[in-house]
Order: sequence, then structure tokens, then C-alpha cells
Amino acid sequence: MKRLLTLAGLAFLPVLVLGVFFVLPVSGMLGEGLWSDGRLTPGAAWEVLRRPRVLRVLWFTVWSASAATVVTLLLGIPTAHVLHRLRLPGRRLLRAAFLVPFVLPTVVVGIAFEQLVRLPALAPLDLDGSPVTIIAAMVFFNLAVVVRTVGSAWEALDPRPGEAAAALGASPWQVFTTATLPALRGSIVSAASVVFLFCSTAFGVVLVLGGLRYATVETEIYLLTTNLFDLPGAAALCLLQLVVVTVLLALAHRARSAPAPVARRAVPPARVTAYDVPALSLAAAGLLLVAVPIGTLVVGALRVDGAWSLANFRALDSAGTGSLVDVSVTEALLNSLRTAVDATWISLLIGGLVAVIVTRRSHSPAERRLRGLLDGFFMLPLGISAVTLGFGFMITLDHPPVDFRESPMLVPMAQALVAMPLVVRTLVPVLAGIDDRQRQAAYSLGASPLRALCTVDLAVVWKPLLAAAGFAFAISLGEFGATSFLARIDHPTLPVLIYRLLGTPGTHNYGMALAASVVLALATATVMFVVERLRVPGVGGF
Repeated sequence: MKRLLTLAGLAFLPVLVLGVFFVLPVSGMLGEGLWSDGRLTPGAAWEVLRRPRVLRVLWFTVWSASAATVVTLLLGIPTAHVLHRLRLPGRRLLRAAFLVPFVLPTVVVGIAFEQLVRLPALAPLDLDGSPVTIIAAMVFFNLAVVVRTVGSAWEALDPRPGEAAAALGASPWQVFTTATLPALRGSIVSAASVVFLFCSTAFGVVLVLGGLRYATVETEIYLLTTNLFDLPGAAALCLLQLVVVTVLLALAHRARSAPAPVARRAVPPARVTAYDVPALSLAAAGLLLVAVPIGTLVVGALRVDGAWSLANFRALDSAGTGSLVDVSVTEALLNSLRTAVDATWISLLIGGLVAVIVTRRSHSPAERRLRGLLDGFFMLPLGISAVTLGFGFMITLDHPPVDFRESPMLVPMAQALVAMPLVVRTLVPVLAGIDDRQRQAAYSLGASPLRALCTVDLAVVWKPLLAAAGFAFAISLGEFGATSFLARIDHPTLPVLIYRLLGTPGTHNYGMALAASVVLALATATVMFVVERLRVPGVGGF
């Protein structure tokens, strides 16, 4: 009973925070779609889902996300092999380079691809605003998920079954298909599920590149809410998205629950052979896909009227011409940094508690069931898109007793909920790998639970904890989905201001948006290089 009470005490704060800032907004969102005049009206939601435009949006969401997932796997799996199993100079730098797009603001990625397809060499292909560009941007954004998830599993994979197959005469391809691929199946399925999830809920890149012509469910929710004020329609789409996302998360969880190849020491990388040339070629193609849009973005920011200039960067201390908001880019960057710091400590506090709770050894069936229940509850935010979360905040946290309309912590809290699942996923594998006998030894020597936590767990988890802080900071810095709903007009974050600059006519504003995007990309890239330095070999999936 004492252990159950202790567990309940530890879980109180995370449960309270998720109850107020997740369950309440999501319940309010579902109520908008299913209740009308105090009555349950599921037929209204069904009518929304039968609209011709909604059906087109659903079809585009499914096929574009499927195509992007397939291409991401085709490029990501060979790249994971190259960066995690081969002895190459600059591997750590390359791994960090592939990780940068994942935390780049989606609006920045949209601008980068818009710049790319307008280059004279690509302009004849008429790719501006096409599905090909949207899918390429999705692949760019999610390549890091496959490389990191599959690469970490591959890095810790026992090489002896493959070596035995090779000794019996199997070709490298036969070794891969009969020994390596089955061992990696769980991580590949998990990565594919997460990539499809991220692609089907893509927001910023589709909003910038697709406009009104090509919309996903996520962008349609935004347009119905902000442009048409059709809250029941948006709520119906949120409900559909919630069901689909829950199924995908269950699939990813089942794949992760297979025996995980988490190693305490990484397998040494092998030297490059002729058989690795196809994988190296595909990895090079992936690197080009990552590097070229970012390079195009930088070049675009430095070109003014056909000449090289820093004028776009010097204009960042202004609000642009004809802008509806009198806030400079520099002020918006400071807003972003402040909210990211607040979101980081919130996500670390809540995510750290969650990681400790779900990784402690259970001493009774009741305790095990309670931990399993809490584990599933704490992972729920991973299944809700940022736009849905922001929409829920907007319609539920605006009246007593939970009136947060004027609270400066509203945006950081939403960003923390977006980042928290990644914090948990970064810490849980490391905490779960600690031998519980070390804690028992500390207790037997008279250490209190807090002292045992500091001397046993913190000594092992401090590097992943810093890496999780970096992830949370970078994600919060570039978060656009929920923030676009919640940021006050006189206190926009940098991604929100970039989107406003894009919507304001004038080449000067567009140049400022490019320069601001470069600054934001540079900030997130710096954080990601630090995160890669803190990575624990063999651990690091999503």
C-alpha cells in the first residue's frame, strides 16, 4: 500500500497537468463536433466528413503521407546503415546534419522548398505548389526519424548471426534479408508508423506549399477554424484524426514492445567495402535532399535585387513594410527564446517524472496495472496534433475556472505538451536499462529515495537529460501548429511572424522572412549539434 501511495504521489503533478491542459481541451474539441444544443448529434460530424472537399482532403492526406513514408524508408534505411555501422570520417557531424531538418520550423522548411523549386534550373518543371514538392518536403522533414530510430537499433545489433550466415556462404544481400532485416523489423515498423503519423499531420509545409489547392486534414482544420469559423466542421476532422492517430500509435507501441536491442556498448563500426556502394549512393542522395533546400534558403536570404547583400539581415530589427503587426523580427526571436526556455523546463519536469514512474520495477500486479495505465495516459499527447491541441486550448481555457486567455504561460504549456513525449522517449530507454539492484544496494546502505535517485539514476541519465532538454528547446523554438492559434498578436513567436511576413505583399517582407528563417534554422541546428554530442550509442529512437 505504501508503494502504491508513493506512486500516486509521484503521478499527481503529471496527471493534474495533463488533465487540465490535455484532457480538458481535447474533450472540449470533441464536444464541438458531437454535441449541439446540449444533445449528442453524431450525424452532424458524419455530414461534415461526407463533404466533397473533405473527401478530397482525406484522400490527399492518405496518399501523400503513404508516398512520403515509402520514399523516406527507401532513403533512410541505407543512410542508417552508413551512419551507424560504417567507419566513415565525420560520422557524428553527418548524423547531426540529418537530425537538423526534424526540428526545423515547418514554416522554414516550406519556404526553403518554395525557394528551391523557383530556381531557374527547376522552374520549367512547374513544381511550385505541386504534390511532388510537398512530398519531398515531408521526406526532408522526416528522414531523421528513420535514420535515428533504425540506426540506433542497427548500431546495437548483435553481428554474430550475420557473420555466421556469411561463413556458411550467404551473399551480403542474403545476410541482410535473412539475418539483419528480421532483427530490425520492429524498429522499421515503428519508424514507418511515426513517419506516416508526422506526414499525415503535416501542417506548416503543406500550408506554405499547398495553399488552398492541396490541404491535409491538419491544414483543413486550421482553415475551417481561422478562415471560415466552422468549429463543428473542424471538430469533426479533429475527431477523425484522433481515431486514426490512436491506431497508428498503437501500432508503433506494439513494434517498440518487441525485445529492444538496447546495448550498454555500441558495436564497433565496420570498414567500407564495395558492397556498401549502393547504400552510400542512397545516403548521398538523402544528404543532397537535406543540404540543397537549406543552401537555397541561405542563398535566397543573401540575394537582394540580383546582388549579394546583407540588407535582409539588417532589416530584422524592423517590422517590415505594410505589416499589420508592429513587432520586429528581433523582438519575435526574443519571444521565441523566452517561451522555449519555459516550455523546456516544463517538459523536462513533467517528462522526467513520467519517465521515472513508468520505468520503476513493479512489486505487485496492482502496481504493474497502475503503471501500465499511467504509461498509456502519459503518451496520449503524442497522438494529438499541435493544431488540434491549440484549437482545444482556444475553445476551453477561456472561461472560469480555467481562464488562461491572458496567461503568459499558455503558449509555453502548449509547446511543452508537444515536446514532452520526445523527452519521455529519450529518457525511458536509459532509465529502464539501469539495474534495479544498484538502487536496492543504495537503500540498504541507508540512502533515501531522493539520494538513491541522485547517486544512481542521475549519474547515468544526465547526458540523455541534457539531450532531451536540447530536443525540447529546439522543438519549442520552431513550434508553429499550436502557437499559431495561441500567440497573442502583439507577442508573436518567430515562426508565427515569419508566416505573417510571407502573407504580406512586398519583396522586402519576403526577403526578411528568408533571413529570419536562416536565423531560426541556425539556432535549431546549433542545438542539434550539441544533442548529437550527448547521444548514448544504441539508444535514440522516436
